[in-house]
Amino acid sequence: MAKRLFDIWFALWGLLWLLPLFMVVSVLIAIDSKGGIFYLQTRVGKGSEDFKLYKFRTMSTGSDKKGLLTVGSSDSRITKVGYTLRKYKLDELPQLINVLNGTMSFVGPRPEVRKYVDLYNKSQREILSIQPGITDYASLEYFNENELLAQSDNPEETYINEVMPAKIMLNKKYIQNPGLGTDVSIILKTLQKIIT
Repeated sequence: MAKRLFDIWFALWGLLWLLPLFMVVSVLIAIDSKGGIFYLQTRVGKGSEDFKLYKFRTMSTGSDKKGLLTVGSSDSRITKVGYTLRKYKLDELPQLINVLNGTMSFVGPRPEVRKYVDLYNKSQREILSIQPGITDYASLEYFNENELLAQSDNPEETYINEVMPAKIMLNKKYIQNPGLGTDVSIILKTLQKIIT
């Protein structure tokens, strides 16, 4: 209950405070390339339920048909404005809407697309027992995941066989020690990563 109240209060405050930035970013996206301002992608949430995750659009329209993973900052699908948004994680800000509507929390396992969740074994599916989040231990450990995958000859194979299992183990670490203190610590470390 305390976690949900925390999420509602800070998501609402964040959306109001960041409204001017949202407006500026929206105009820049509209000027930079054709397509909508937001990109809505179906992800898997608590209890294996699908939901729509909000992001600022950082790629050309229809890019997800060419692959679900983003490989490196030089991915040709990324727009000029999108590159900057991704660099500073600004594309993730609309997920405050997800936090407010209860499909996500500030802290929790990053939600995956169904394609990869279907590969989870019984033990790995434990992370679907809690609300997904904007950030988590795995987000800190794999802050530059796209650059890591860019070094692989087969990015998707590397993601499925190496990165995804490691991230799930970190998500389980969070499940074993939940609490507002843990959440605040992860949020502060995430902000520090973005700033530095």
